Amino acid sequence: MFEKLFRQVDTLARGLDASWLRQEVIAQNIANANTPYYKSQRVEFEDALASALASEESAFATRRTRGRHIAFDGAADPRDITPSVVTNDHYTMRMDENNVDIDQENVELAKNTIKYDMLTVKVNAELARLKMVIREGR
Repeated sequence: MFEKLFRQVDTLARGLDASWLRQEVIAQNIANANTPYYKSQRVEFEDALASALASEESAFATRRTRGRHIAFDGAADPRDITPSVVTNDHYTMRMDENNVDIDQENVELAKNTIKYDMLTVKVNAELARLKMVIREGR
């Protein structure tokens, strides 16, 4: 029962974790912009989470009573999706084989900051909603 109450908060918290990791990766890329042979990195998370949420909504209702049970519909559990750091080694930007594009990293940093702020606002709103429910609307 409580699992359903906090499901939205849990999903938003996973997004915050991924955004925090992305912030660290972008900062590392910017710090190594002049390091020879450094390859930039990126965080992949949102596509996997969206796919898991879509497959969960489209799947027929099944229930696992134990964590080790196999999902009958083959849908990935959104709680099992974790962000992953991927190295971009497909191209180089300079003669020293560094592929960090500082302008692109700054754009990603700004996007990620906005996304993180939006997620914190949504978590706060969800917690305020739960607080109102606990207080019975008072």
